[in-house]
Amino acid sequence: MSTADTLHHSLQDLLVQRYDEFRQRLYSRLGSHQLAEDALQETWLRIERMQEGTRVQHPAAYLFRIAMNVAEEQRRKHARVMTLDEVEDLYQMADELADPAREALGEQEIRIFRRALAELPRRRRAIVTAARIEDTPHAEIAERFGVSLRTVEKELRAGLQHCCERLERDYSPRYGPRQKRPTQS
Repeated sequence: MSTADTLHHSLQDLLVQRYDEFRQRLYSRLGSHQLAEDALQETWLRIERMQEGTRVQHPAAYLFRIAMNVAEEQRRKHARVMTLDEVEDLYQMADELADPAREALGEQEIRIFRRALAELPRRRRAIVTAARIEDTPHAEIAERFGVSLRTVEKELRAGLQHCCERLERDYSPRYGPRQKRPTQS
């Protein structure tokens, strides 16, 4: 048995042994049981395709990072796929909703958003712009700024919260830790 096979088997064994833990951690970060399970299944397949010579110092963290990357890739893929009928429906809906008052409100919201974005510190503004306007992957943003993925997530969250406050909207992360609900007395 080669070194790669041994690594594959040990990572797969760890994934099986701690499957419920990984699934729960992914669910709490992603907010979706289905996405968490799909990410773990794809993680299993990626382990099988690993190159010989791959070194892993922290196997559990390595597996979790693979699963998070898979989930992000799946989210992006599904966010961009629309059928031609759905696109046509959007065009029709846009025509029905286009009136001068709505257009003026939309333009006002864009101005407010631009002002809110300009109020952010330079790096935070650049991270929000890269992530939400340019759709740059978080890993690429982290590399560009020489920071960790966690720092990118924190800066992005803070920037989006600020913009939502200025727009008088509730901030709701797409994926991330679930917000704790106040307990009822």
